[in-house]
Formats: sequence, structure tokens, C-alpha cells
Amino acid sequence: MSVTCVSCHHDIDDAAKLCPYCGADPRSGEKIDTQAILQEVFKPKNTSRSASVIDFARQRQGAVVAIAVVVGFLILAGLYQYAVHRNDTAALAGNGVPITEVTDISDRGEETKPLPMPPLQFAYDGRPQTMRTYIVEPGAAPAPAASTAPPAPPTAR
Repeated sequence: MSVTCVSCHHDIDDAAKLCPYCGADPRSGEKIDTQAILQEVFKPKNTSRSASVIDFARQRQGAVVAIAVVVGFLILAGLYQYAVHRNDTAALAGNGVPITEVTDISDRGEETKPLPMPPLQFAYDGRPQTMRTYIVEPGAAPAPAASTAPPAPPTAR
């Protein structure tokens, strides 16, 4: 269904509260201040720039975190590239020193031979629970004599 606007005489939808051509009420022809209605309905906020940035970040936390991760990754990649480039140029700029000038590796002599095992003396009285092993070094105290008597059984109290 359609209605004819009283003000501009255009045919418009009968559900329209305003004429899309002239902005008047289609039934009475009275002009309505649409700007005042829009400001009343949408009520713009008076906020500072920093508050709007914080509100934007709160509304889009996932995107802000993703961007922060990407920026952090790029910073780390840049630092890595800087360190690699610096190490490459520092290593190539200097003269190489042969290893033979740093240390003499040709005459190692007896240093690399393994040390022999010291002789082991065992005191064994036939029971593995009382077996003792002693490493005897020259000048050390002699090993204690192995006891031949079996230990006394525990007494009940």
C-alpha cells in the first residue's frame, strides 16, 4: 500500500513515518527536525582520543593481541638478523689464527694414557654380606683384618 505525502505529493509506503523525498510527516505535512531526532536516539559521546583508542582495543582484544604478537615476532626476527649480520662481519673482518699457534697439540706424551687400576685386596669370610673391598695405596694404613667369627644373632627383648 502507498500513501501520498501531503507536503511534496510523492507516493510513499504507508508504514513510513517520514517522507524520504522532503523529510516531512506524510500525513500532516509538518516538517520534522531529523538531526535532533538522530542526536537524541544515538547520543554521541564526548570522549578524548585516548579514551576512544582504549575502547577500540577493548572491543577488539583478539585483534590487538594478534597484532602485538606479530609485532613482537618481527622485533625478535630483526634483532636476530642484526646479531647474525654483526657476527658474520666481525668474524670475516679479522685475521684467522691457526690452532697450532694457540696450543701445541703435536706433543701430548703421557697425558692421554689412562691411569692403571690400583691393586684390590679382598677380605672374604664366605658370607657375601660381610665382604669388604679395600683400595690399598702405598703408605696407606693396612686394611682391617677380616673377622672369622660369625656375628651374634640379634636377641629378642
